[in-house]
Amino acid sequence: MWILAAMLALAIGVVLGMLGGGGAILTLPMLVLVLGVPPKTAIAMSLFVVGTTSLVGCALHARAGRVRWKIGAIFGAGGMTGAFAGGRLAHYVPASVLMLGFAAIMLLTAAAMLRDTVERERPARTLALGRALVLGAAVGVVSGLVGAGGGFLIVPALTLLGGLAVREAVATSLLVISMQSFAGFAGHFEHVVIDWRLAGIVTAATILGTVAGSSIGQSTSPATLKRAFAWLVLGMGSFIFGAHLPIAATVVVVVGVLAFALTARAVRGAPASASRRE
Repeated sequence: MWILAAMLALAIGVVLGMLGGGGAILTLPMLVLVLGVPPKTAIAMSLFVVGTTSLVGCALHARAGRVRWKIGAIFGAGGMTGAFAGGRLAHYVPASVLMLGFAAIMLLTAAAMLRDTVERERPARTLALGRALVLGAAVGVVSGLVGAGGGFLIVPALTLLGGLAVREAVATSLLVISMQSFAGFAGHFEHVVIDWRLAGIVTAATILGTVAGSSIGQSTSPATLKRAFAWLVLGMGSFIFGAHLPIAATVVVVVGVLAFALTARAVRGAPASASRRE
């Protein structure tokens, strides 16, 4: 079981290093479904693992000059406040509700990535201080509640609203993830018992994967990475829904998400295809 945990954590680290997010989306299900860690303990442990790993990944990107420290610090300050509040609030929410909320976030994340797997140039703009703090706090609450680092919420916010290039957004998101993950962990720490041996093994393996992922990500198409990860997240989210809801309800939810994602993508891509034919 320890070897399996290390192997899975290594793969999770590769994803986190390549995409600047997704670590907790994979870490939490691994801890709960594979290693049998109680959900609330797994949420806290996931935040610790992802926070530590993201800090290492941020350092790797910083050496290449891709981290936007000012934007990351402002966004992260809001995220830390929200994550701590979310971590405290999670104590009063049933574990099954937290897991269903986590699964819903996974499906929404998959839908967003499937709708837009093509990277586009974004116009440069300045992210206002107030907006950055509010956005950071909102993402932080979600992170603290369900143990998600929030990378796939942070990266779109930094690209669409902050005007950062994708590579910069990925690098900066790791700074924000580390800040709010540790704040969320602090919110959980008082009411859970951590298996520090397991946490250490998973964290070490994830860090090794992150180092490899940072290198791989530089030579891989972002669209390809998004598409593959979207299907993986969709599958895992569906599995969690199936464990807590009737199969019929799970099928309806998953089919609805797929129809929304793929139909929207097809409709948006149609004019471009027509213009190319002309």
